[in-house]
Amino acid sequence: MRTDDDSWDITESVGATAVGVAVMRAVETQRPDALYRDPYAAKLVEAVGSGWSKLIGGEADLDPERARVYGSVRSMMTGRTVYIDEYFGTVVAAGIRQIVILASGLDARAYRLEWPSGTVIFELDQPKVLEFKATALAQDRPAADRREVPIDLRQDWPKALRESGFDATRPTAWLAEGLLRYLPAEAQDRLFDNIAELSVPGSMIALNMGFGQPQTRNPEIRAAREKMMAQAGIRMDVENLWYGTENRTDPRDWFGAHGWKVSASDVVTVLTEHGREVSDEVRADLRSHILMTAARP
Repeated sequence: MRTDDDSWDITESVGATAVGVAVMRAVETQRPDALYRDPYAAKLVEAVGSGWSKLIGGEADLDPERARVYGSVRSMMTGRTVYIDEYFGTVVAAGIRQIVILASGLDARAYRLEWPSGTVIFELDQPKVLEFKATALAQDRPAADRREVPIDLRQDWPKALRESGFDATRPTAWLAEGLLRYLPAEAQDRLFDNIAELSVPGSMIALNMGFGQPQTRNPEIRAAREKMMAQAGIRMDVENLWYGTENRTDPRDWFGAHGWKVSASDVVTVLTEHGREVSDEVRADLRSHILMTAARP
Protein backbone atom coordinates (compact mmCIF):
# COMPACT_ATOMS: atom_id res chain seq x y z
CA MET A 1 0.00 0.00 0.00
CA ARG A 2 1.06 3.58 -0.65
CA THR A 3 2.17 5.91 2.16
CA ASP A 4 2.80 9.65 2.15
CA ASP A 5 6.57 9.28 2.23
CA ASP A 6 7.10 6.06 0.27
CA SER A 7 9.99 5.77 -2.16
CA TRP A 8 11.07 3.22 -4.75
CA ASP A 9 13.65 2.13 -7.28
CA ILE A 10 12.97 0.73 -10.74
CA THR A 11 12.16 -2.81 -9.57
CA GLU A 12 9.47 -2.00 -6.99
CA SER A 13 6.26 -0.10 -6.37
CA VAL A 14 5.59 2.74 -8.81
CA GLY A 15 9.06 2.32 -10.29
CA ALA A 16 8.23 -1.12 -11.62
CA THR A 17 5.29 0.28 -13.58
CA ALA A 18 7.81 2.27 -15.65
CA VAL A 19 9.37 -1.04 -16.68
CA GLY A 20 5.95 -2.30 -17.75
CA VAL A 21 5.47 0.80 -19.92
CA ALA A 22 8.89 0.21 -21.50
CA VAL A 23 7.86 -3.38 -22.25
CA MET A 24 4.86 -2.08 -24.19
CA ARG A 25 7.03 0.34 -26.15
CA ALA A 26 9.45 -2.46 -26.99
CA VAL A 27 6.61 -4.73 -28.15
CA GLU A 28 5.16 -2.00 -30.38
CA THR A 29 8.60 -1.28 -31.84
CA GLN A 30 8.91 -4.93 -32.91
CA ARG A 31 5.74 -4.76 -35.00
CA PRO A 32 6.19 -4.39 -38.78
CA ASP A 33 3.40 -1.78 -38.70
CA ALA A 34 4.68 0.00 -35.57
CA LEU A 35 3.19 3.46 -35.03
CA TYR A 36 6.47 4.64 -33.50
CA ARG A 37 9.97 3.31 -32.90
CA ASP A 38 11.73 3.25 -29.55
CA PRO A 39 15.08 1.46 -29.89
CA TYR A 40 15.87 2.17 -26.23
CA ALA A 41 12.86 0.45 -24.67
CA ALA A 42 14.13 -3.14 -24.92
CA LYS A 43 17.56 -2.04 -23.73
CA LEU A 44 16.06 -0.51 -20.61
CA VAL A 45 13.95 -3.58 -19.89
CA GLU A 46 16.89 -5.94 -20.34
CA ALA A 47 18.92 -3.84 -17.91
CA VAL A 48 16.39 -4.53 -15.16
CA GLY A 49 17.56 -8.17 -15.14
CA SER A 50 14.24 -9.79 -14.24
CA GLY A 51 11.45 -11.67 -16.00
CA TRP A 52 10.19 -8.56 -17.79
CA SER A 53 12.11 -9.48 -20.94
CA LYS A 54 9.92 -12.60 -21.26
CA LEU A 55 6.99 -10.32 -22.04
CA ILE A 56 8.97 -8.69 -24.85
CA GLY A 57 10.07 -11.98 -26.36
CA GLY A 58 6.64 -13.60 -26.16
CA GLU A 59 7.82 -16.33 -23.80
CA ALA A 60 4.77 -15.92 -21.57
CA ASP A 61 1.92 -17.95 -23.08
CA LEU A 62 -1.35 -16.03 -23.13
CA ASP A 63 -4.74 -17.68 -22.87
CA PRO A 64 -7.67 -15.66 -24.33
CA GLU A 65 -8.47 -13.79 -21.13
CA ARG A 66 -4.87 -12.82 -20.47
CA ALA A 67 -4.47 -11.86 -24.11
CA ARG A 68 -7.39 -9.48 -23.67
CA VAL A 69 -5.75 -7.78 -20.68
CA TYR A 70 -2.41 -7.56 -22.44
CA GLY A 71 -4.04 -6.27 -25.63
CA SER A 72 -6.04 -3.58 -23.83
CA VAL A 73 -3.06 -2.26 -21.92
CA ARG A 74 -0.85 -2.39 -24.99
CA SER A 75 -3.44 -0.48 -27.04
CA MET A 76 -3.70 2.19 -24.37
CA MET A 77 0.08 2.59 -24.15
CA THR A 78 0.48 2.73 -27.92
CA GLY A 79 -2.20 5.36 -28.41
CA ARG A 80 -0.89 7.41 -25.51
CA THR A 81 2.68 7.31 -26.81
CA VAL A 82 1.66 8.34 -30.32
CA TYR A 83 -0.44 11.20 -28.96
CA ILE A 84 2.38 12.56 -26.83
CA ASP A 85 5.02 12.14 -29.55
CA GLU A 86 2.82 14.25 -31.81
CA TYR A 87 2.33 16.77 -29.01
CA PHE A 88 6.07 17.30 -28.89
CA GLY A 89 6.06 17.81 -32.65
CA THR A 90 3.59 20.63 -32.09
CA VAL A 91 5.71 21.97 -29.25
CA VAL A 92 8.82 22.13 -31.42
CA ALA A 93 6.90 23.77 -34.27
CA ALA A 94 5.68 26.42 -31.80
CA GLY A 95 9.28 27.28 -30.98
CA ILE A 96 9.28 25.97 -27.40
CA ARG A 97 12.74 24.80 -26.38
CA GLN A 98 12.23 24.12 -22.65
CA ILE A 99 10.67 20.74 -21.79
CA VAL A 100 9.76 19.35 -18.37
CA ILE A 101 8.87 15.66 -18.03
CA LEU A 102 7.28 15.00 -14.64
CA ALA A 103 7.77 11.49 -13.19
CA SER A 104 9.82 10.65 -16.28
CA GLY A 105 10.36 6.98 -15.40
CA LEU A 106 11.98 5.22 -18.36
CA ASP A 107 10.79 7.76 -20.93
CA ALA A 108 13.36 7.82 -23.75
CA ARG A 109 12.06 10.79 -25.75
CA ALA A 110 15.17 12.82 -24.95
CA TYR A 111 17.07 10.16 -26.91
CA ARG A 112 14.68 8.97 -29.62
CA LEU A 113 12.92 12.13 -30.84
CA GLU A 114 14.47 14.86 -32.97
CA TRP A 115 15.04 18.05 -31.01
CA PRO A 116 16.15 21.44 -32.36
CA SER A 117 19.43 22.89 -31.20
CA GLY A 118 19.11 24.61 -27.85
CA THR A 119 16.38 22.34 -26.49
CA VAL A 120 16.68 21.61 -22.77
CA ILE A 121 14.78 18.65 -21.30
CA PHE A 122 14.34 18.39 -17.54
CA GLU A 123 13.45 14.91 -16.27
CA LEU A 124 12.04 14.70 -12.74
CA ASP A 125 11.74 11.44 -10.84
CA GLN A 126 12.90 9.50 -7.80
CA PRO A 127 16.72 9.53 -7.49
CA LYS A 128 17.08 5.75 -7.88
CA VAL A 129 14.92 5.70 -11.02
CA LEU A 130 17.02 8.39 -12.70
CA GLU A 131 20.21 6.66 -11.59
CA PHE A 132 19.08 3.40 -13.17
CA LYS A 133 18.26 5.02 -16.51
CA ALA A 134 21.53 6.93 -16.60
CA THR A 135 23.43 3.68 -16.06
CA ALA A 136 21.41 1.68 -18.59
CA LEU A 137 21.84 4.33 -21.29
CA ALA A 138 25.37 5.39 -20.37
CA GLN A 139 26.63 4.56 -23.87
CA ASP A 140 23.85 6.53 -25.58
CA ARG A 141 23.78 10.23 -26.29
CA PRO A 142 20.55 12.21 -25.83
CA ALA A 143 19.43 14.39 -28.73
CA ALA A 144 18.99 17.42 -26.46
CA ASP A 145 20.45 18.94 -23.31
CA ARG A 146 18.97 16.42 -20.84
CA ARG A 147 19.06 17.43 -17.18
CA GLU A 148 18.12 15.09 -14.34
CA VAL A 149 16.20 16.51 -11.39
CA PRO A 150 16.14 13.83 -8.66
CA ILE A 151 13.12 14.77 -6.59
CA ASP A 152 9.86 13.33 -5.28
CA LEU A 153 6.96 15.32 -6.74
CA ARG A 154 5.40 15.47 -3.29
CA GLN A 155 8.38 17.60 -2.22
CA ASP A 156 9.41 21.11 -3.34
CA TRP A 157 10.12 20.13 -6.92
CA PRO A 158 9.74 23.69 -8.34
CA LYS A 159 12.74 24.75 -6.23
CA ALA A 160 14.78 21.76 -7.41
CA LEU A 161 13.77 22.49 -11.01
CA ARG A 162 14.93 26.09 -10.79
CA GLU A 163 18.21 25.01 -9.23
CA SER A 164 18.77 22.77 -12.26
CA GLY A 165 18.58 25.76 -14.60
CA PHE A 166 14.86 26.02 -15.35
CA ASP A 167 13.99 29.49 -16.69
CA ALA A 168 10.51 30.55 -15.55
CA THR A 169 10.52 33.43 -18.06
CA ARG A 170 10.56 31.09 -21.07
CA PRO A 171 7.58 29.16 -22.49
CA THR A 172 7.65 25.55 -21.27
CA ALA A 173 6.20 22.30 -22.59
CA TRP A 174 5.12 20.08 -19.70
CA LEU A 175 4.38 16.36 -19.73
CA ALA A 176 2.50 14.43 -17.03
CA GLU A 177 2.23 10.99 -18.65
CA GLY A 178 0.84 8.13 -16.58
CA LEU A 179 1.27 10.21 -13.44
CA LEU A 180 -1.97 11.56 -12.03
CA ARG A 181 -3.45 8.33 -10.63
CA TYR A 182 -0.34 7.88 -8.51
CA LEU A 183 -1.06 11.17 -6.72
CA PRO A 184 -3.76 11.85 -4.12
CA ALA A 185 -6.44 14.26 -5.37
CA GLU A 186 -5.09 17.21 -3.40
CA ALA A 187 -1.54 16.53 -4.62
CA GLN A 188 -2.80 16.53 -8.21
CA ASP A 189 -4.32 20.00 -7.83
CA ARG A 190 -1.17 21.23 -6.08
CA LEU A 191 0.84 19.91 -9.02
CA PHE A 192 -1.37 21.84 -11.43
CA ASP A 193 -1.00 24.99 -9.31
CA ASN A 194 2.78 24.72 -9.47
CA ILE A 195 2.75 24.11 -13.22
CA ALA A 196 0.56 27.16 -13.80
CA GLU A 197 2.73 29.31 -11.56
CA LEU A 198 5.83 28.33 -13.57
CA SER A 199 4.18 28.75 -16.99
CA VAL A 200 4.36 31.99 -18.93
CA PRO A 201 2.03 32.60 -21.90
CA GLY A 202 2.85 30.26 -24.76
CA SER A 203 3.46 27.29 -22.44
CA MET A 204 1.77 23.93 -23.09
CA ILE A 205 1.02 20.70 -21.27
CA ALA A 206 0.04 17.15 -22.24
CA LEU A 207 -1.35 14.56 -19.86
CA ASN A 208 -3.54 11.49 -19.64
CA MET A 209 -6.04 10.32 -17.06
CA GLY A 210 -8.29 7.34 -16.47
CA PHE A 211 -11.62 7.91 -14.74
CA GLY A 212 -14.00 5.54 -13.03
CA GLN A 213 -13.25 1.97 -12.04
CA PRO A 214 -10.15 0.60 -13.82
CA GLN A 215 -10.98 -2.52 -15.83
CA THR A 216 -8.03 -4.24 -14.13
CA ARG A 217 -10.00 -4.22 -10.87
CA ASN A 218 -12.48 -6.63 -12.38
CA PRO A 219 -11.69 -9.82 -10.37
CA GLU A 220 -11.48 -12.05 -13.46
CA ILE A 221 -9.32 -9.65 -15.42
CA ARG A 222 -7.12 -8.94 -12.41
CA ALA A 223 -6.57 -12.68 -11.87
CA ALA A 224 -5.66 -13.10 -15.53
CA ARG A 225 -3.14 -10.26 -15.36
CA GLU A 226 -1.56 -11.58 -12.17
CA LYS A 227 -1.27 -15.06 -13.71
CA MET A 228 0.50 -13.61 -16.74
CA MET A 229 2.92 -11.62 -14.57
CA ALA A 230 3.61 -14.61 -12.33
CA GLN A 231 4.51 -16.68 -15.38
CA ALA A 232 7.20 -14.13 -16.11
CA GLY A 233 8.36 -14.22 -12.47
CA ILE A 234 7.01 -10.77 -11.63
CA ARG A 235 4.98 -9.79 -8.58
CA MET A 236 3.33 -6.37 -8.66
CA ASP A 237 -0.02 -5.22 -7.30
CA VAL A 238 -0.70 -2.30 -9.62
CA GLU A 239 -4.12 -1.42 -8.25
CA ASN A 240 -2.83 -0.70 -4.75
CA LEU A 241 -0.43 1.87 -6.20
CA TRP A 242 -3.28 4.04 -7.51
CA TYR A 243 -5.33 6.60 -5.69
CA GLY A 244 -9.04 6.78 -6.49
CA THR A 245 -10.65 9.18 -8.94
CA GLU A 246 -13.57 10.01 -6.64
CA ASN A 247 -13.73 13.73 -5.79
CA ARG A 248 -10.77 14.31 -8.12
CA THR A 249 -10.73 17.36 -10.38
CA ASP A 250 -11.04 16.61 -14.08
CA PRO A 251 -7.85 18.10 -15.62
CA ARG A 252 -9.86 19.39 -18.57
CA ASP A 253 -12.00 21.42 -16.19
CA TRP A 254 -9.06 22.62 -14.11
CA PHE A 255 -7.00 23.98 -16.98
CA GLY A 256 -10.05 25.37 -18.75
CA ALA A 257 -11.08 27.24 -15.60
CA HIS A 258 -7.57 28.69 -15.30
CA GLY A 259 -7.58 30.18 -18.76
CA TRP A 260 -5.77 27.49 -20.74
CA LYS A 261 -7.07 26.40 -24.14
CA VAL A 262 -7.86 22.70 -23.74
CA SER A 263 -7.93 20.07 -26.47
CA ALA A 264 -9.01 16.54 -25.54
CA SER A 265 -8.87 13.24 -27.37
CA ASP A 266 -8.93 9.54 -26.53
CA VAL A 267 -6.87 6.46 -27.25
CA VAL A 268 -9.34 4.83 -29.64
CA THR A 269 -9.50 7.95 -31.81
CA VAL A 270 -5.71 8.20 -31.98
CA LEU A 271 -5.30 4.55 -32.93
CA THR A 272 -8.02 4.50 -35.57
CA GLU A 273 -6.78 7.74 -37.12
CA HIS A 274 -3.41 6.01 -37.57
CA GLY A 275 -4.95 2.95 -39.19
CA ARG A 276 -4.82 0.63 -36.19
CA GLU A 277 -7.91 -1.54 -35.73
CA VAL A 278 -9.44 -1.54 -32.24
CA SER A 279 -11.81 -4.34 -31.25
CA ASP A 280 -15.11 -3.59 -29.55
CA GLU A 281 -13.84 -5.30 -26.39
CA VAL A 282 -10.75 -3.10 -26.23
CA ARG A 283 -12.85 0.00 -26.96
CA ALA A 284 -14.96 -0.83 -23.90
CA ASP A 285 -11.85 -1.16 -21.72
CA LEU A 286 -10.54 2.23 -22.87
CA ARG A 287 -13.77 4.23 -22.79
CA SER A 288 -12.91 6.16 -19.61
CA HIS A 289 -9.34 7.09 -20.53
CA ILE A 290 -8.68 10.64 -21.76
CA LEU A 291 -5.76 12.32 -23.48
CA MET A 292 -5.40 16.06 -23.15
CA THR A 293 -3.26 18.98 -24.21
CA ALA A 294 -3.64 22.58 -23.09
CA ALA A 295 -1.96 25.80 -24.08
CA ARG A 296 -1.67 29.01 -22.09
CA PRO A 297 -2.59 31.91 -24.41
